[in-house]
Amino acid sequence: MKVDVRDNNVEQALRALKRKLQREGVFREMRARRAYEKPSEKRVREKQEAVRRARKALRKQAQREGLLPMPKRAEPKGARPARAS
Repeated sequence: MKVDVRDNNVEQALRALKRKLQREGVFREMRARRAYEKPSEKRVREKQEAVRRARKALRKQAQREGLLPMPKRAEPKGARPARAS
C-alpha cells in the first residue's frame, strides 16, 4: 500500500492511509486477531452479522419501493437554514 506525501503535508497523508486501511478492513482484522475466538463464538458472530446485513438489505429495498420513507440527508456543515419570507 502506498500513500504519497505532498508538500510535506503528513497529516493529510495519514488521513489517506487511515482511509485506505479502513476500506481494506485491516483495523477490523487486527481487532479480531487480538484474542482467540472460539469456533462457537465465531459462528454466533457471523450469524448476527448475516442477520444485520439481511435486515439492512430489506430496509433499503422497502425504501426504494416507497414502503418506508427515505432517510433524511445530512446537511453540509456550516449550512444555514433557509429563511422564511
